[in-house]
Amino acid sequence: MTIYDVAAKAGVSIKSVSRVLNNEPNVSPALRTKVEEAASSLGYRRSLSARSLAGASSSLIAVLVDADLTIEHWKSGRGSDYLGRLEFGALMEARRVDYHLMIELVDHDSPNLERDLMALLNSIRPEGVILTPPNSDNSVVMDVLDAAGTPYARIGPEAAFDRGYCIEMDERRAAQEMTRHLIDLGHIRIAFVTGPVSYGASRRRLAGYRDAMAEAGLDVQPTWVVEGDFTFKSGVLAMEQLHRSAPEITAIFASNDDTALGVLQAAARLGLAIPRDLSVAGFDDSPGAGFSTPDLSTIRQPVAEMAVAAAQRLIPPLRRLLKQDANKRVIVPHDLIARRSTSRPQR
Repeated sequence: MTIYDVAAKAGVSIKSVSRVLNNEPNVSPALRTKVEEAASSLGYRRSLSARSLAGASSSLIAVLVDADLTIEHWKSGRGSDYLGRLEFGALMEARRVDYHLMIELVDHDSPNLERDLMALLNSIRPEGVILTPPNSDNSVVMDVLDAAGTPYARIGPEAAFDRGYCIEMDERRAAQEMTRHLIDLGHIRIAFVTGPVSYGASRRRLAGYRDAMAEAGLDVQPTWVVEGDFTFKSGVLAMEQLHRSAPEITAIFASNDDTALGVLQAAARLGLAIPRDLSVAGFDDSPGAGFSTPDLSTIRQPVAEMAVAAAQRLIPPLRRLLKQDANKRVIVPHDLIARRSTSRPQR
């Protein structure tokens, strides 16, 4: 099927079909409906190569992810559940309206970041870009996108909420709720394993932990906060360090599930029974959290839902369906999932 078949089926001109399929402005709802119904009934799909021609809509959304952390996850053999859920959410929305998704790795510390990003935009000409942390707070990335006139949505930004669309969850509050959950169980000596310092999410989750401890009148000892990097290995190392330097702790809250699962494995090797000797909590609700032994108490981070919200604001046909198109900042709700890795302290 070609554009000529769609025009004949809809009873309109080739130019009218082209305007609709390329999401051009000033197209009447009646014409849009007529062309879209004709294309759907014929099973018409636009060619990606044709879209790359000058002046054509690319119908492509790009997702920029941090190269360092993604590669580190794959080297460890664990992959990246965060990226998988984000990709799934954005992809399902994009395919609803015949758009495509492209994942690109970006080294946010590269001295050639501006040049490389400009070359990428000129090559693929995306209609919108989804920025994941820490790119969502990288001013160089946002400056390049603004200069190119490319709309973007930022997942979990930390500041500059007037730039692009901001899609987030209240990570500080979520971490506060998990810490409060441990306190309500009776824990007063709670350790925390951070994420990478370059990530705003790491700082917000640490702040939420400190908020809850201060709210309960509990002091945080310096040895109770251990730096991690969101990987399984960092959880193993953190558990070993805490076992040596802070044997008095009865609970560990890790800033993501991969780290928490590393804590679980190291605790087992050290002869600690979970949760009898030590309660462990994570953050994300990754698939591994439900299958670990014991299954992991965690915060369910709505990654797919945030990706859906981002795609809806970047893809013109979906943006037209939103009732509040002017809503530039979206807070997506989270859930606390209490499982068997946390209980009342036994010592």
